[in-house]
Amino acid sequence: MKVVVIGGTGLIGSKVVATLGEHGHEAVAAAPATGVNTLTGEGLADVLQGAPVVVDVSNSPSFEDESVMEFFRTSTANLLRAEAKAGVAHHVALSVVGTDRLQGSGYFRAKQVQEELIKASGIPYSIVHATQFFEFATGLADGATEGDTVRLPDARIQPVVSDDVAAAVGRTAVGAPLGGVVEVAGPEAFPLEEFIRRGLAAGNDPREVVTDPKARYWGAELEENTLLPGPDAHIARTRFADWLARQK
Repeated sequence: MKVVVIGGTGLIGSKVVATLGEHGHEAVAAAPATGVNTLTGEGLADVLQGAPVVVDVSNSPSFEDESVMEFFRTSTANLLRAEAKAGVAHHVALSVVGTDRLQGSGYFRAKQVQEELIKASGIPYSIVHATQFFEFATGLADGATEGDTVRLPDARIQPVVSDDVAAAVGRTAVGAPLGGVVEVAGPEAFPLEEFIRRGLAAGNDPREVVTDPKARYWGAELEENTLLPGPDAHIARTRFADWLARQK
């Protein structure tokens, strides 16, 4: 089966392409580097020919509020329009656990718009909500750093490795459309502060990590469980400590 992976050259996309290929599917990586641009529509009609499934794991190059909204609104609309013309039967998108609870953030407002466009398109769909990736601990710290101190809200997180997210996306892509959301998360929940501290320590990063009740998460206020998945989430197997050990 031909599966077009939008954002197929990125961290998750390249893993989804590899996973699908290993299971005998024709996985096509679609990205600006391969001549497919969802913002302009370039290459979409050609790459979607004969593809019953499209997976969208693309992300905005800018997290600035207006830019990220423009990216997800425009790229998603262009992609869905092209899919309707091509007769695509299953649209799969990767989003984030807690998106609807994080609307104080411009990024998550844009992701919510993306999801609403998908639901209203009339194309059978599945949305995979993932928790934060192990690989992004340092990036989260960078966005919360003041001087030499990382200030984080008092909340819990259940991070997951990108390999397990890609596997979940691949499984969803070759299954029947859900017409809804499936969540995927790692096997352990931590205080956000602990997750970031351990990630930085593994890279010998000397920044101090503290919990600050006034701190925000990408602009959004958090409650203790805002970032945690629901009880029906698919729980991946890879533990954070095991992943950190493999990075040495």
